[in-house]
Amino acid sequence: MRIGQFTRSDEERPWAGVVREGGVVHLGEAGLAAGVDLPRRTTDLLSEWYWRKKAALAIEFAEETGTSAYDPADLDRHAPVGEPRKVICVGLNYEDHAAESDADPPDEPVLFAKFPSAIAGPDDEIAWDPDLTEKVDYEAELCVVIGTEAREVAVDDAMAHVAGVTPGNDVSARDLQFADEQWVRGKSLDTFAPIGPDLVTTDEIADVHDLDIWADLDGERLQESTTANLVFQVPELVSFCSRAFTLQPGDVIFTGTPAGVGVFRDPPVLLEDGSEITIGIEGLGELSNRCAHR
Repeated sequence: MRIGQFTRSDEERPWAGVVREGGVVHLGEAGLAAGVDLPRRTTDLLSEWYWRKKAALAIEFAEETGTSAYDPADLDRHAPVGEPRKVICVGLNYEDHAAESDADPPDEPVLFAKFPSAIAGPDDEIAWDPDLTEKVDYEAELCVVIGTEAREVAVDDAMAHVAGVTPGNDVSARDLQFADEQWVRGKSLDTFAPIGPDLVTTDEIADVHDLDIWADLDGERLQESTTANLVFQVPELVSFCSRAFTLQPGDVIFTGTPAGVGVFRDPPVLLEDGSEITIGIEGLGELSNRCAHR
């Protein structure tokens, strides 16, 4: 499944929908008509007992009856997971990025956090106050979304706790990040965690560790790699995190970025008012956001 969150008007609250060839199936509406109760938000949907089977029944009903399906052109997209409890990030998880940062690849995952309020969606603006930060950077990342609660899970069991993956951009205020000597403030400004367009469930992906990943700034390719180059792969990251804290449905893990970020280029290439940054991952789609001062 490809799960997104959508609205039909400015007054409507976002709802979870499944992207199909025939349009976007409103899971809540289709489920209600089919006699299946499905929550509105993706985070709550992932917490639902047997949510995949219930969603499949709703989709089947929508396709058979031709109801509860909408033209994507008539909808506004939002982050596929709008209110995660935790947004966990992994630093230096590509060797070439560690090298450009003048750092050695870590012996175990390096974790930091973004505040959930930083989450943004496709086509949302990445916005910042230029009096607060003048060095805003992009980072193309594969994001993992937790599907079932995970606490002290083994590496071999970790993927069973993953609902799916989505592109993400670990936007970073480098001047704040480097001045603070820790990363939370510089990584957590509002809109600094765009994800999407869709949450693609793991059954749709042959190998999550064999996907091309890239970043284009105003049409110029600045990052290009593959998830095969992750130092610590997804099962290791989920297991490692779960030994420290409980992972809950809807939690998002940013798995790290490859080389080519703006601050370490010569000369540096940073986001500016009016820039358009696109993060793409093979088979998952592209996440595009315009940048603006506020």
